[in-house]
Amino acid sequence: QVQLVESGGGLVQAGGSLRLSCAASGRPSSMGWFRQAPGKEREFVVVMNWSGGSIRYADSVMGRFTISRDNAKNTMYLQMSSLKPEDTAVYYCAAGSSYSHFNYYRASFYNYWGQGTQVTVSS
Repeated sequence: QVQLVESGGGLVQAGGSLRLSCAASGRPSSMGWFRQAPGKEREFVVVMNWSGGSIRYADSVMGRFTISRDNAKNTMYLQMSSLKPEDTAVYYCAAGSSYSHFNYYRASFYNYWGQGTQVTVSS
């Protein structure tokens, strides 16, 4: 069983930056971020293969968001820059028991979820 604890959300103006953190109780094979805006489905943002460093980003965040990890702390980070109002959502940390090059973008692939943290970008 892996527990995920997120932190770092908040309110920021468009063009600003925020960093999210996700601390894991273990070392899952994959970790990533999804987000969900009101009235919309949960959307893939980014995923990282914990051991190999393989990273996939959604097109909508490519070049603006950066995922990283601190192995010693079992913590993953999401640095978000050049934020836009459409980035407003609840951001969820996700972890999986394996890593898939084919299903990484599917929320159903991940076994564990954090509680979510709100990110609001004002225009």
